[in-house]
Amino acid sequence: MKIFGYLKKYWYAVLIAVVLLIVQAHSDLSLPNLTSDIVDVGIMQGGVEDATPKKIRSTSMQALELFMTDKEVKTVEDNYKLSGDKKTYTLDLQKGETSEKLSKIMSLPMVMVAETAKLKDEKTNLTALMKAYQAGMMKKEQFIEMRDKAKEKMGDLSESSMQQVGVQFVRSEYKALGENTKKIQNDYMWSTGLKMIGLTLLSVVSSILVALIASYVAASISRDLRVRQYERTLEFSNAEMDKFSAASLITRNTNDIQQIQMGLVMAMRLVLYAPILGIGGIYNVWKTGTGMGWIVGLAVGLVLVLVLVLLGTTMPKFKSLQKLVDRVNLVSREILTGLPVIRAFSREKFEEKRFDAANTDLMKTQLFVNRAMSLMMPLMMLLMNGISVLIVWVGGHNMEKGELQVGDMMAFLTYTMMIVMAFMMLSMVSIILPRSNVAAVRVEEVLATTPTITSKEVVRDDEKEFAGEVKFEGVTFHFPDAKEDVLHHINFTAKTGQTTALIGSTGSGKSTIVNLVPRLYDVTGGRITIDGVDIRDLSLHKLHELIGFVPQKGMLFSGDIASNIKFGDAEISDEEMKKAAEIAQATEFISQSEEGFERSISQGGTNVSGGQKQRLSIARAIAKKPKIMIFDDSFSALDNKTDVALRKALAENVKDATMIIVAQKISTILHADQIVVLNEGRVVATGTHEELMQTSETYQEIAKSQLNNSELGIEEAE
Repeated sequence: MKIFGYLKKYWYAVLIAVVLLIVQAHSDLSLPNLTSDIVDVGIMQGGVEDATPKKIRSTSMQALELFMTDKEVKTVEDNYKLSGDKKTYTLDLQKGETSEKLSKIMSLPMVMVAETAKLKDEKTNLTALMKAYQAGMMKKEQFIEMRDKAKEKMGDLSESSMQQVGVQFVRSEYKALGENTKKIQNDYMWSTGLKMIGLTLLSVVSSILVALIASYVAASISRDLRVRQYERTLEFSNAEMDKFSAASLITRNTNDIQQIQMGLVMAMRLVLYAPILGIGGIYNVWKTGTGMGWIVGLAVGLVLVLVLVLLGTTMPKFKSLQKLVDRVNLVSREILTGLPVIRAFSREKFEEKRFDAANTDLMKTQLFVNRAMSLMMPLMMLLMNGISVLIVWVGGHNMEKGELQVGDMMAFLTYTMMIVMAFMMLSMVSIILPRSNVAAVRVEEVLATTPTITSKEVVRDDEKEFAGEVKFEGVTFHFPDAKEDVLHHINFTAKTGQTTALIGSTGSGKSTIVNLVPRLYDVTGGRITIDGVDIRDLSLHKLHELIGFVPQKGMLFSGDIASNIKFGDAEISDEEMKKAAEIAQATEFISQSEEGFERSISQGGTNVSGGQKQRLSIARAIAKKPKIMIFDDSFSALDNKTDVALRKALAENVKDATMIIVAQKISTILHADQIVVLNEGRVVATGTHEELMQTSETYQEIAKSQLNNSELGIEEAE
């Protein structure tokens, strides 16, 4: 139902597809009847469709009327016109009458005429009987009585057998009238053949149009799902990204949606068509009146048993299949991104085994599913051929009894195969759709995940012109699903135009603090304000507009240097871009390349060094001209000379912004206006370098571990 739920938006296309499928099914279901007509009427009956002659001699009509009731005689004479010379009757059907109705009236009298005409006894043959009736020696009631007795003797002789006798009577009548019976046969064969060609073309055109509509609808739904999932992923905070791994999100946006697309095409082309074809086939089987309907029931029952057994064994495997695809993607992604480390530690063989294990698990599951699907086809063919043999065997006995014609048996056989094929199509889809349904559940899981960090309905974006002062007021924080806080009552203020540095040992919470400012995570206690406004009262767009964020690990996008520096704002001019690159100390290495700012950058910036990547990331933040600049240990890959030059350029050119710097190196923050010392998620000291060297033991330990006594201004004891 999840798969069909996607089709609601395109109900008009589904409606058109259903109409076309009905046309296709009607065409396909009409062909067996026409094939039966070719055999029974065209070949066996010489093109004469029933026992209603279009022309008949008046003497023959008189003979037939002997064995008809007065009511039947009136009905026949009302629908035939006598010629001027009174030698022939021509069929002239009146309103409400059909050739089939007249055929039922005339077929038994034709049998009686044919049988009495064969008699050699001059007293009981047709000629003697007619003379006796004309002389008044026999009454009409006696002829009707003869007919009734003859009908009782016929016993099981079916109506179709009487029709055959009647058709032979009509053919002999046409010959007696000098009609070209060969032409009648050829004309019938041509007209029926052309009908079959027309219906086949109609079926083909309908099928092609349904395929086009199904492909268009499925592709459109897949496109919309990819866009929706992509947009929802962009709304995710770090908490949601931790829940869904990057590898899983990629799988869901590619392989899973591809499975949904395949399921939608199957749903529109087969799931809708199979019931129409099956119901139509059952109706036509019932209409043939062959008495072999129990064979259809047997065939359908066996198909259902086969399908249920296959589904019961394959369904659990389908549920695990997509998770195994996730696993292969995860391992592949880790190997590709960690290739330098793998080579450095000579772990190629280990990673090969790890990938091989994930790949083998996926292969085994796919093999099981594919083998189950492959097994279904030969079993279905065996079933269909077995049913065909049964139909021929039972039909042969019925033909021997005169209860069935060859064409009728052929039509019944074809309709039975169509019914079985309809169930077979459903069984094939029932194996493919579960995987699509599993994929749909996984995609819906992403779409149904509500981002934990969103903008409020009423925001305070336009309340004031923001200067960029950031204040932490009793901030506490713990990660989702974690029981203990990692930050405890953080209080400090980062003032506009000043540099605030965060320093502390590994795991003290420095990066977590700066991740709270752009709301990559939300505080679990206290609040963070910008110019007195709680950041949760600002829209995410406005908040991010105020911030220039340089992450700990520089991230570049495929394109060129210019596109990466201008990434923060489409309105950044070339002059502003070049100025930002100059401040970030990136101009030197950019100018070394002939392409300059047009130098291509590969995905993730793998074709530039770590230091170059950091400088381009810093240039990107500067070019945006934000009110608040956050550097999360963004100078770690820079040498001391570049570090000093960069900080000097920032101090000279970015004077009005609030700067928050996370650093590991004391040298980077020596001249900061305020240094916040962290230890185990708590602020243990705040002040300038000089103040902290006097008051904070934690800071002194960090400083002494990185700087010598002369750099610290401590005189060595003699």
